[in-house]
Amino acid sequence: MSAGHDYTSPDLARSALVLIDVQNDFISGAAPVHGTAELLPTMARLLRAFRAARRPIVHVIRMYVPGGSDADPPRRAAVEAGQQIAAPHTDGAAIPHFLLSHPLDYDSLLAGGIQHADPNEVVMFKPRWSAFYRTSLDEHLRDLAVNTVVVAGCNLPNCPRATLFDASERDYRAALVTDATSQVTPERLADLALIGVATLTTSDVEQFFQAAAVPAPSQ
Repeated sequence: MSAGHDYTSPDLARSALVLIDVQNDFISGAAPVHGTAELLPTMARLLRAFRAARRPIVHVIRMYVPGGSDADPPRRAAVEAGQQIAAPHTDGAAIPHFLLSHPLDYDSLLAGGIQHADPNEVVMFKPRWSAFYRTSLDEHLRDLAVNTVVVAGCNLPNCPRATLFDASERDYRAALVTDATSQVTPERLADLALIGVATLTTSDVEQFFQAAAVPAPSQ
């Protein structure tokens, strides 16, 4: 194989969008992440682009059962004490309606199920940082012949970052949509670049899919 072979550039024609933790409690509720609310219109544009292109979309969410112990260590004590953060069956756990109109099936999701929403669009629950940890995301993407994971959503240094590292570790091409992800900084992008994660904007994605939909001129 040539030393110049490209294993990292995004292949949007075979991509899936993984939108992470865009839930009411992380927007303006019990545990808001600064900068997330302002990016919702851009996230909506990104979703529209993937939907129009009929490419797979995976909404990945967090849920914490009050009084339970299955939570990441920084929040475990508070959750065990009964604090409600993205608690199942509450508005705080829901995805904003204008991003996903289907109500969530919380019990099925907590049990590890995949909820099918719109065509080419599903919801999954992840119990920790990475969307690949204790989920069927990898199997789902491989069933769809996806080779590129495009990540956006809430709080880059935590769940999007962990997901991008795990995507690379599984030999996916990985890309971050910088204007549709909160808590992006130059230092964090430089960290991701070291493992081959590409950066895109929502306009980059829109332009690619729009160009791909235009029929080639006849000879």
